[in-house]
Amino acid sequence: MESNSLIIDLKDISFSYSGDKLVLDHLSFHLHSGDRIGLVGPNGSGKTTLFHIIMGLLRPSSGRIELFGRSAHEEEDLRAARKRIGLLFQDADDQLFSPTVLEDIAFGPLNLGKSPEEARDIALKTLARLDLTGFENRITYKLSGGEKRLVSLATVLAMDPEVLLLDEPTNRLDEKTEEKITDILKGVNLSCIFISHNLDFLLKTTDRIYAMVDGKISLDEEPVPHPHIHVHKFGRLPHEHES
Repeated sequence: MESNSLIIDLKDISFSYSGDKLVLDHLSFHLHSGDRIGLVGPNGSGKTTLFHIIMGLLRPSSGRIELFGRSAHEEEDLRAARKRIGLLFQDADDQLFSPTVLEDIAFGPLNLGKSPEEARDIALKTLARLDLTGFENRITYKLSGGEKRLVSLATVLAMDPEVLLLDEPTNRLDEKTEEKITDILKGVNLSCIFISHNLDFLLKTTDRIYAMVDGKISLDEEPVPHPHIHVHKFGRLPHEHES
């Protein structure tokens, strides 16, 4: 893929769950190769909905979607794009469904046409990459919250995506696991969009931070003082800091 080539191109996207209030209101957004973007905004502002629109899990009521230079409105086009985009769901239990960790991580490569032997090898290498060697036979539903999040990330990375869409990857994690995931994500050489309320995490892992407000995406970099008695960008929006 050429440097700075357009990967995700959304134009005038609108979407409503009820047919009444718009969650996305003529939203436009672009992601180029090499971009690392953080997305913040209050709960219910449409951040997760945006990811589901990109992946074709939801369909917009209006607007244009292009992924990797091709229209992405028909299921065939969306299916091809999904093979190149890794989506991490906000809840790890929505990502993990196989009995063992190894089966969960091998599932994606198998879906991409890898042989069982190749998929197993990819899964083991991915576990090693995330310092999870020895987890292959662990029962997924018995993992801790932090372990589930790491294994969920492994299922995404095992598919060798070109783009990462991660929804609250550090939510409700202990400090050690959050630091581990932050280090992993700092080291991936992929185009990324990370949804998070954790500004410290986004400042470490992304190059630009956008805000989702009133169904649209904006870049508001004006430093704003707020009740934490300090000043930084996006101070008007709900967010968290490391203690």
